[in-house]
Amino acid sequence: MSETPIDSSKRTWLIASGCAGAVGGVATAVPFVSTFQPSEKAKAAGAAVEVDISGLKIGEKVTVEWRGKPVWIIKRSPEQLAALPGLDPQLADPKSERKPSELTPEYARNENRSIKPEILVAVGICTHLGCSPSDKFVPGAQPSLPDDWKGGFLCPCHGSTFDMAGRVFKNKPAPDNLEVPPHMYLSETRLLIGEDKKA
Repeated sequence: MSETPIDSSKRTWLIASGCAGAVGGVATAVPFVSTFQPSEKAKAAGAAVEVDISGLKIGEKVTVEWRGKPVWIIKRSPEQLAALPGLDPQLADPKSERKPSELTPEYARNENRSIKPEILVAVGICTHLGCSPSDKFVPGAQPSLPDDWKGGFLCPCHGSTFDMAGRVFKNKPAPDNLEVPPHMYLSETRLLIGEDKKA
């Protein structure tokens, strides 16, 4: 029994319709697949933000946005860490005991207010009226700061000062320490802001 040959015009038509179907399938799939990524609205509403901190050097700060807030990631020097315990008598809440569930997760209720001593993760918004404090990492006398300044942050709006762990000094307008957002390490160099529980 001999096979009937397909004429060349039918073959061309089959190839063309197959290609058109494939292009249409891809065009339909791309928007569908992109829906798996969090939208800008979802990110603003609280989607976690992953950050690579492998290039962060001592004394540097990276700012990322989470829930519409600036989150600072700072690599502190051994000298900055060594100065923290001596500041306790000058601070309003040195052990982060006020509003602990709101401002400081349990794993950050320590002298450094961090998981890893050298890395501070804090929301860069003053707890007074929501201004953003300025970096004043260099120790020593400076305008609007005490002569024995050890480094930290100054809120330019009303003069609140915070140490290198984001703890507020006494007798300042800001009532509380800077917020430490939920976060966790996915690896030595990958940080996840906004989640702190492994699935």
